[in-house]
Amino acid sequence: MVYEEKMITNGEPEDEEEEEEDEEDLVDPLESMRQKCAETEHCVHTQARLEQCETRVNSRSATEEDCTEELFDFLHARDHCVSHKLFHSVK
Repeated sequence: MVYEEKMITNGEPEDEEEEEEDEEDLVDPLESMRQKCAETEHCVHTQARLEQCETRVNSRSATEEDCTEELFDFLHARDHCVSHKLFHSVK
């Protein structure tokens, strides 16, 4: 009688290389939507305000100013745009 050892994979790839190849093909829809929305007019405007603030703060040696408000404005504008588009493309 011959004893054969079989591994149960439960539908998982047998080879680690196959698994890595599958991961490379996956694209996060959230990241692609964020990139597209960051290019809209309103987001470009808020990003420019953020960059101006960062330049101003970095040019000073001793300042208590930070760019938190500008950062939140940019993130809010971008995420607002994403929220309208993302769930229409997710299955």
